[in-house]
Amino acid sequence: MARRFFPRGLSAPRLLLLVALAVGLMVVDEHTSWLSPARGWLESLGHGLVRVVGVTGRVADWTQTHLLAPGAVVTENEQLQAEVLVLRGQLQQLAALSAENTQLRALLNAAPRPGQRLLLTELISVSANPTRHQIHIDRGTADGVFVGQAVLDAAGLMGQVIEVGERRATVLLISDERHALPVSAVGSEVRTIAEGTGDYRRLRLRHVPPTLDLAVKDRLVTSGAGGRFPPGYAVGQVTAITQQRGQAFLEVAVEPAARLDRSRQLLLVFPEPAATLPESVEAPAEPTASQE
Repeated sequence: MARRFFPRGLSAPRLLLLVALAVGLMVVDEHTSWLSPARGWLESLGHGLVRVVGVTGRVADWTQTHLLAPGAVVTENEQLQAEVLVLRGQLQQLAALSAENTQLRALLNAAPRPGQRLLLTELISVSANPTRHQIHIDRGTADGVFVGQAVLDAAGLMGQVIEVGERRATVLLISDERHALPVSAVGSEVRTIAEGTGDYRRLRLRHVPPTLDLAVKDRLVTSGAGGRFPPGYAVGQVTAITQQRGQAFLEVAVEPAARLDRSRQLLLVFPEPAATLPESVEAPAEPTASQE
């Protein structure tokens, strides 16, 4: 450092003179106020230099971020967008799991009747034929599933098994036009036949005379007649009763209790051993009321 400020070298007398001068200035500054103006001016100069250095550093940082490395900023933004997309996907999965857990809890409330057993199953596919209301489930003969077995969701009757494989089965929904089942009205014990209409949200009652004690909002359940469906499971609710001029019977519309086009978690009903259907029972070619 000495050579930088004194390129010709510094002799010992001069060095001693500078040291003595420095010590003298320190003593004068300590015991007098003569150097106060100079010290204040030097402090102001120092603060100014610090500010200039700070601004220079901030300008350098800004330049490096926004001018010198735009590619790095773009890369970081793309990475952040990818992370947001992943988090949104995980949030959707959590929402689906929450909905599935809610449905499973609802299924637990569908307690079996005395002597009956329930087996949880899941929908794996839907029939590609739009005129056929059929679904496929992930249970089969390996699980004891049999033709004619009743299938429920958390709200009511879905349909019956019409075909069974080792690990899967086909279920005909109660909304299919080929399906019919005996039902009874809760309270009045009126018995009639509910048929599918090809509409997931509408059934109809067959041959209802005007004198039958039936009203809108009456709840319908399986009657147990014919031995195919266990009694007491919800089928639907009467939504409209009309009579066309010249017709001998009423037209009764019923809204199904089960969520026929939405439910995925289902239940298979196993009757008590003594009431199990005989092995000779086969899938009905055209499931109608006469086959119940």
